[in-house]
Amino acid sequence: MIVSRINLNNKRDTASNGELSTECQLMLFHIPMIFTENGIENHIKKRSAVIYANGFPKYFRSESGQGIKYDLIGFRMSGTDRQYIESLGIKMNSPIEINDDFVLSGLMKSMSAHAMVKSMHHRDFAELTMKLIFIALGEFANINAPDQYSEIPRYFELKAIRDAIYEDPAYKWSVEEICEDMGISRAYFHRLYQQAFGVTCGQDIIESRLIQASELLRSTELSINEISEICGYETDGYFIKQFKKHKGSTPVEYRRKIHAEYIHNERK
Repeated sequence: MIVSRINLNNKRDTASNGELSTECQLMLFHIPMIFTENGIENHIKKRSAVIYANGFPKYFRSESGQGIKYDLIGFRMSGTDRQYIESLGIKMNSPIEINDDFVLSGLMKSMSAHAMVKSMHHRDFAELTMKLIFIALGEFANINAPDQYSEIPRYFELKAIRDAIYEDPAYKWSVEEICEDMGISRAYFHRLYQQAFGVTCGQDIIESRLIQASELLRSTELSINEISEICGYETDGYFIKQFKKHKGSTPVEYRRKIHAEYIHNERK
């Protein structure tokens, strides 16, 4: 995920009647709003937030008919990012009622303040802060459905497995062994896991390793071979192939890009 801009305390006088954007946008509205979805109006009396996908038409206006006050974050996301958002129970392009925006506003202000510093890790800070924002939004999105996970058999076992995967990416995770330990078939495990988190267990294993690899590429001078081994890959070639497929560049290209951005920011 790449955050392209963050604009706080925006004001506009007009409604949005189908505006499109080339980037994904998170909008946090500070006043009562009316959103139109599939021709149906949705009135939200409190604060609200929406994550709009790029190219999705936006229809909203203030309930009072007066100006609209909002914060906005523009970003680009991958398919994995979208799966992560949906796994939190957040429906894209649909408003979420916010009872208290103290946490969300605080996170957005922190991101904005850190962006002005232009530190070596500003992209990492922005990406991690966005995940915290998504988690907070997910809690609001699910506030009216607190028992949703009770419908997923063995949810808490699955959650413990997922947490373990992200805590120890280098471990030789085996779906077959997990299924054997749980005493269920691979097909049933796959169905439950995807129902619970919106992604497969295999996708989580890959993502956990790539997150660790990205951090090592950014913050260390370890060789590609060393990073590949630390992250649980048996060969450099497979690590490089998987990294490029999911991140859009090879590990070497990624490291060069990060270092170039750091030098550019230092010269400003």
